[in-house]
Amino acid sequence: MNKGKLFGALALTTVSLTLAACNNKQAGAGQGETLVYQNSADIPTLDPGTTYDTASGQVVENLYETLLTYKGNSLSELEPLLATEWQEGNSGREYRFTLRTGVKFHTGNDFGCKDAEYTFRRNLVTNTSDSGNWFLSESLLGTQSNANDDKSVTWQRITDAVKCDGETLIFTLPKADPAFLAKLAYTGQGIVDSAHAKEIGEWDGTEATWKAAVGKDLTGSPLAQKPSGTGAYKLVGKDATTVTATAFENYWGEQPKIKNVIIQKVPEQAARIQAFLRGDADLIESGGRDIIETQLKGQPGVAVLDDLPDTTATGLSMNENIKGGQLGSGKLDGQGIPANFFSDVNVRRGFVAAFDTNTYIEQVLRGKGKPRNFLLPDSFPGYDQNLAPAEFNLDTARAAFREAWGGQVWQNGFTLNATYRAGSRSVQTAMELLKKNIESLNPKFRVNIVAKEWSEIIKASNQGSEAMVVTSWAPDYADPDNFVYTFYNSKGYYSPRINVADTQIDAWTNEARGITDQTQRNALYAKVAERAKSQALYIVMPSPVGVFAYRDNIQGISAENYSPLAGFVTGTLWKTLSKS
Repeated sequence: MNKGKLFGALALTTVSLTLAACNNKQAGAGQGETLVYQNSADIPTLDPGTTYDTASGQVVENLYETLLTYKGNSLSELEPLLATEWQEGNSGREYRFTLRTGVKFHTGNDFGCKDAEYTFRRNLVTNTSDSGNWFLSESLLGTQSNANDDKSVTWQRITDAVKCDGETLIFTLPKADPAFLAKLAYTGQGIVDSAHAKEIGEWDGTEATWKAAVGKDLTGSPLAQKPSGTGAYKLVGKDATTVTATAFENYWGEQPKIKNVIIQKVPEQAARIQAFLRGDADLIESGGRDIIETQLKGQPGVAVLDDLPDTTATGLSMNENIKGGQLGSGKLDGQGIPANFFSDVNVRRGFVAAFDTNTYIEQVLRGKGKPRNFLLPDSFPGYDQNLAPAEFNLDTARAAFREAWGGQVWQNGFTLNATYRAGSRSVQTAMELLKKNIESLNPKFRVNIVAKEWSEIIKASNQGSEAMVVTSWAPDYADPDNFVYTFYNSKGYYSPRINVADTQIDAWTNEARGITDQTQRNALYAKVAERAKSQALYIVMPSPVGVFAYRDNIQGISAENYSPLAGFVTGTLWKTLSKS
């Protein structure tokens, strides 16, 4: 028995034991008490102050609550959550929030303005580019950076930006930001229990200690281990393979119908599928449309929700200055690559032209998808429908590689290590298609596909040590800037990690941020898309049509309830679901 099958057997045994224990505890308690979701990813953190990945966000959004949230499946309409109302003043530079009363944290502490004030100040103090606080800081302090990187950030500026007037929370902005309210609805701005946080060793919220907390890594923080939010569910336990939550008995809103939620890390896809078909798992990371349509659809007890909107953007990134770890020999000698391998535009053009988008659509998306020309959802303003996507053409790829590095790439060859998230069948397939086509061009070309844990990929990507990895973005807030700046500006989220800087693109994206006229913004984004295509900055993956499978005894799942901005697979919070 090989290691993969052995692990699969062990995973199934673990799942069965977990469910047996859970069912024993619930004996006689009625049906529909537990929701089980299995995926392949680990969950890096439960601290909202640093939550910036979907795996973490799908849990945090249920343990914590934000001031505002999106209404239904809208991408633009906001409604109160922990706030009850708000007023805008001073030409968009001041917001006053009236907060909900009678709300308790999971510890039993009362929610009040002091908690919201502490939360946002903590986010500004600890702000790093590895969290969603850079765009909060940009709105409230006029900079994406923390006090270590931008000396204009002072304690006075932070306290002036966020303060309480009695039980009214006041934000003061240096200039108007039309996206500010949408930013407050982001999961990472969930309000934390300030008394609990200080008690377990988090920053104490004072001027005397703030400098020591600047830019602090919160991934494994005390609050990540012992969260206390106002959400409908509270944490029971978290280990390397399982997160368990239970309904919060003192939740201010309607009590959830499902009492317990279990999220299990099951790396082997076959094990997840078997558990799902047996009914041991209610939802799984299925591996995409191909698996759903060939192995799950039509099976007893299985329902499928299809034709869902896709508001994500995904590409394969090419790091133009790799910080070690993936270089092999570190030379263009056929045994590795130099750190700046992808800085030659012809290398990038060769890789882009070698990716067979249409085959990927047929094999992975079962024909339900379309090519994109840009890392921006085509449902968003600013997407230029008139620009043709990059073309798969091996002759074009061959010509580009012959020119790359003055002919050295073609003459000497290379060995590249490309990374994908372990268990992600769709990304693995994308890498395999690329590998096949690249290696067919020249026997000296080698692409090694390496599977890694999600947390390991995040860490390595943040350090800039991955040569090629999938980069995917779900909107923090519904505005094209959140994609275009994130992927393409040299100060955005991804460009510093893959060492890309284009002064013309920077100028256009910066200009677009200061314009309220959408027509003018669209014209600038069209220019960015055209130049990004010319420079082959990413291998742009096609747009899928959203689909997922679920056990048919789950209620509350529908296209009307599906929010593209929710982290959980159903596009809903857990509290909206029930089981029969």
